[in-house]
Amino acid sequence: MGSMPTDVETLSMYEAPDEFSREIDQHIRESALARSLRENPEFIESRPHLKIPAEVRQHNLTAGTLAGPGMIAVPPYYFNERDGKSMVQIFYVGPDCSGHPGIVHGGFLATMLDEGLARCAFPAMPNKVGVTANLQINYLKPTMAGQYLVLRAKTTKVDGRKAWAEGWIESLEVAEGEEPQKLVEATALFVEPKHAKVLKSLYRVAT
Repeated sequence: MGSMPTDVETLSMYEAPDEFSREIDQHIRESALARSLRENPEFIESRPHLKIPAEVRQHNLTAGTLAGPGMIAVPPYYFNERDGKSMVQIFYVGPDCSGHPGIVHGGFLATMLDEGLARCAFPAMPNKVGVTANLQINYLKPTMAGQYLVLRAKTTKVDGRKAWAEGWIESLEVAEGEEPQKLVEATALFVEPKHAKVLKSLYRVAT
């Protein structure tokens, strides 16, 4: 599959297919949150979906099946704190990910939290790879489609081959003077398989 792009290289790989996608990409990249995290030396910026080769990406749920106009419109931006301490993801979700009209499907949100918490916790694990053993979701408010979202996660505990993480999704845009409100929150337990060294080489494109 060739060499895997570096984190820095993924930041220049995306080519927007239309003007709307370009506007979304620019809005995320130039948001105050992205700028502040980019200036923090403890965080590493990347777009991990773009590390996945095109021939594999089409079979990946969030990077392929759910990616594109009306869904995950552009590859999300990730900011990972060193050593798997925390992670911030910024993305846009369109109306085609709805359950009820105009409201993002709860299963979609669970998928994003599962993957987001995993991308946060895996770097803290011995071989940097694991599988979800438990995921608990609390839906707090309806998440409206057609908006920019922020997924925040932190690794709360690591014990051998196990890692625990927690996080939530909130809106990127908030009224002046207001704090973002949690829309949905989750906790998760990830377990590193006994054959983790093999998985690490097979799925290195996903980390």
